[in-house]
Amino acid sequence: MAPAGGSGSSAAGKMAPSHVLKCCQRVLAWVPVVFIALVVAWSYYAYVVELCVFTITSIGEKVIYLVIFHLSFVMFAWSYWKTIFTSPASPSNEFSLSKTDKEQYEKEERPESQQEILRRAAKELPVYTTTTSRAIRYCDRCQLIKPDRCHHCSACDLCVLKMDHHCPWVNNCVGFSNYKFFLLFLFYSLLYCLFVAATVLQYFIKFWTNELPDTRAKFHVLFLFFVAAMFFISILSLFSYHCWLVGKNRSTIEAFRAPMFRNGPDKNGFSLGCQKNLREVFGDEKKYWLLPIFTSLGDGCNFPTRLVIMDPEQLAVSSQNETVKSSSTSQPFPTRPLSESQNRLLAGDNQWVEVSSEDETVKSGVKKHIIVSLES
Repeated sequence: MAPAGGSGSSAAGKMAPSHVLKCCQRVLAWVPVVFIALVVAWSYYAYVVELCVFTITSIGEKVIYLVIFHLSFVMFAWSYWKTIFTSPASPSNEFSLSKTDKEQYEKEERPESQQEILRRAAKELPVYTTTTSRAIRYCDRCQLIKPDRCHHCSACDLCVLKMDHHCPWVNNCVGFSNYKFFLLFLFYSLLYCLFVAATVLQYFIKFWTNELPDTRAKFHVLFLFFVAAMFFISILSLFSYHCWLVGKNRSTIEAFRAPMFRNGPDKNGFSLGCQKNLREVFGDEKKYWLLPIFTSLGDGCNFPTRLVIMDPEQLAVSSQNETVKSSSTSQPFPTRPLSESQNRLLAGDNQWVEVSSEDETVKSGVKKHIIVSLES
């Protein structure tokens, strides 16, 4: 009995350091957020107290500066708060394996047999992307089939819908649930830094040329200009990059590794045109676009894909080949991707033009084509 007790205490001893390490990691993860919060708190004091109260003499200038400053400050703080404390969205239960499938999957040792189980489970799911080896995207950690654009975040230890990246400056995973908030956080950070730098510049020059007396405010104003300008330059490049991603309907992960569709990798597979891509992130009602309120379209599990223009003969041959191929390989994917007409983004647009057997007969000797209307 003594050895058993010894092994139990040994296991407990091993778990204790691991638990302490995880706690330390969680505490350290908040260091960048605390740093940003302290910089913002100091900038508020330096601008409001040292600049507006003690340095600026004109009452009218003080009022205008303070009103605009507080508007930008509130919107920045609001969007930053929402980015930090909005929990990442995870796949729904329908993407989890049933108890029977899970037991069979764990018993199987051959990857081919495991893939067969996953194919059966994914047959009714809206999954249109695979791994580079044409396998079902499955997360062993979360034990679920990954929806399109979903990835496992090692920092958050969960699968995140439409994952973009894990951001240490917000100590959160940026994905479907908070991507709009993240973009607004960058946008209002730019406005905040630009306004502070622009209004402080004249007093920065006056202090530098000794036109104003040396006071405590001098050092606050000097550093405030440098900090605002530095953050503006660094955030501008990041914001510009994410604006480009939104226009292309890509995540940061997809920009570096194109999603794999049944016809091969395609970085523009989810792009519907710039206007519709914007609406997918910010929603249909433009009055809410600049507010950190969730208005993104969809559920994060199901995304419309770009339609491929091809003529009826090619479509018929392709469909037949894919049907034979899918029956032999048990592929769960439909013969065509989820079309735009299946999403409310394109409720009023033209849908697929189906080709009947009568229409396929040659009436005028001119080959017909499927025409798809896409907004640029």
